[in-house]
Amino acid sequence: MPEKKRFLLRIDEELYAVLEKWAADELRSVNAQIEYLLKEAARKAGRWKSSASPKGQKEGE
Repeated sequence: MPEKKRFLLRIDEELYAVLEKWAADELRSVNAQIEYLLKEAARKAGRWKSSASPKGQKEGE
């Protein structure tokens, strides 16, 4: 597994509480929940290519 980039994220306390509850509901850590939400947003925007797709095949084929 590739090394993950670390960085500091400053976030509103109320938003953090929402993310914390959401993460707990889906059995994830807050960090994993944030990463999941960012990947989903990137996929919907067409900016994330899933590494699970076979080489040479575009998503949806």
